[in-house]
Amino acid sequence: MKINTDLTIVSGNNNPYVGMWVTADGYIRHELLPNGRYDEARGNRKSAYTGSYTITGNHIDYVDDIGFTADGEFRDGILYHAGMILYRESKED
Repeated sequence: MKINTDLTIVSGNNNPYVGMWVTADGYIRHELLPNGRYDEARGNRKSAYTGSYTITGNHIDYVDDIGFTADGEFRDGILYHAGMILYRESKED
């Protein structure tokens, strides 16, 4: 896994935070989709949590599909969410 801390906007994408965010050990994989949805995997459990998100500035609010809410903050290329630290994953060339 290669971690990318560059939050450059990808061509055709107006949200610089869209993409895969992972914990350092790779156990939690949090994908922010361009349609305002997220899909979180934990270990071998795909789609452990799914729901919607909104971003205001560097703050993110989540509402999962059963109504649970959470929030987080992007700082210096890192997502701080619910006591977790997640890093942007980038594909290796």
